[in-house]
Amino acid sequence: MRDKPTLTWGDELLMGHGPMDEIHEEFVQLIGQLQTADDAQLPERLQKMEVHLKHHFAEEDQWMLSTSFPPRDCHIDEHAAVLKSVDEVRTKLAEGNVTLCRDLTKALVDWFPGHATHLDSALAHWLSKQRFGGKPVVIRRNILSSTEYH
Repeated sequence: MRDKPTLTWGDELLMGHGPMDEIHEEFVQLIGQLQTADDAQLPERLQKMEVHLKHHFAEEDQWMLSTSFPPRDCHIDEHAAVLKSVDEVRTKLAEGNVTLCRDLTKALVDWFPGHATHLDSALAHWLSKQRFGGKPVVIRRNILSSTEYH
């Protein structure tokens, strides 16, 4: 067992679109499993992540395409680039390159919050506007630490 996960699920990651939030929570759980995996567990856990990401991105891509989400091309391209990286790293991991898999895991941890905050939140807003006529209401609890109140 390695260190604790550095990306944890919380209200700050909520987008306000239930199906998207569920997929994102699963991603956070799987990335935590990758972070805490020992070397022997990495191939199985990376495979689980790859299966998840294919489903995750296909779902979001379909939402964008079916609703004619205006900035969909950039978002879909980013998904494709992540999947390409995961596939390449899975191949290298099978050849014994554990370090590259650890680097990919860290890159995904670093990438996800920004991707969610910028690209996915815009998609969640779009989907809500299409369905309900306005932005989603997201209630976030305890996202400010006591030092941020001063």
